[in-house]
Amino acid sequence: MKFLAITLIVHAPDPVTGVLKPTHDRFREVIDNAVFAEEIGFDGFGVGERHERPFISSSPPVVLSHIAALTSRIRLFTAVTTLSLLDPVRAYEDYATLDHLSDGRLDLIIGKGNGTAQRELFQVTPEDQWERNAESYELFRRIWRQDKVTAEPRFRPELTAAEVWPRPYQQPVRVWHGSATSRESVDLAARYGDPLFSANVTNPIEPYAELVRYYRERWAHYGHDSAQAVVGAGTAGYYAARTSQEAIAAYRPVFEGQLAFQKRLGLEPVFTTLEDFVERSSALIGSPQQVIDKVHRYHEQFGHSVLHLQADASGLGDARHRASLELFQSDIAPVLRRDIPDPPFPWAPVLAAPRPADF
Repeated sequence: MKFLAITLIVHAPDPVTGVLKPTHDRFREVIDNAVFAEEIGFDGFGVGERHERPFISSSPPVVLSHIAALTSRIRLFTAVTTLSLLDPVRAYEDYATLDHLSDGRLDLIIGKGNGTAQRELFQVTPEDQWERNAESYELFRRIWRQDKVTAEPRFRPELTAAEVWPRPYQQPVRVWHGSATSRESVDLAARYGDPLFSANVTNPIEPYAELVRYYRERWAHYGHDSAQAVVGAGTAGYYAARTSQEAIAAYRPVFEGQLAFQKRLGLEPVFTTLEDFVERSSALIGSPQQVIDKVHRYHEQFGHSVLHLQADASGLGDARHRASLELFQSDIAPVLRRDIPDPPFPWAPVLAAPRPADF
């Protein structure tokens, strides 16, 4: 099993202290967390993309490029690239450049994105967002694979023997499809034989497990080898300590602060008590053995081979959060790596035969 640390770069008051860090400090924290994730053995680091409050993750290629310059091994993920909002030509240019600068360490997780404010910012409607997502992805993947592209898309100007530079480093880049609640994104992933990444953070396991089953059904429908279907899954929170009592006590003020924040935003919480959150959500809170057991329970439903944890301290404080991540790598990850297989593809740059010189 492979493990990612992921941030959506939420810029909001600390759920426990109420302190709002300056924007500059928040970005610095993200960079430091990525470097730390590589140091302690995480396989990937992901940066989200959002274009509305309370996020400042509007430019993941820039953030990931800075991380690429400070790291050498860890793979760099987007979580997710909101292709329904973006010009696929411009998105290709940004990510092909990043892929070169990172020596082929880039993986993309794409999705339509969500949120009324960011849809309005880009003039995308609920009615056309799925068509935009599919069209943008189909054009993006053609540009990555073809030196010249001719196309008449619906949502951007047509292309006639268009050359888009730079040409890619990875051939092709690996693209995962992020899925929270929709069959459309699941079907798109299965159609192209791409891996699926289940959000798995808001609700109990059932709706996510249903979508994973649907993905495998559609995978077979499109004629792909069932052994090559790959699923990743998120987690709603993480904190491990030597005992479950210690973990619950440390996480309780974090949960209560997050609950209050959701209510201020006018959101109806799915889990109203910490005990319910620990029991029925995907959050991994408890002793190392409890975390291991819960990942196994989810694996029985998902069959996933990649798991993400939150990179941000989010109320725990940096020292406590980092100690918990170190405990994950020392006591939890080795067991899960032994028990659960890796994805059936190399965790390395996807390189083809040498290309002729660009000029």
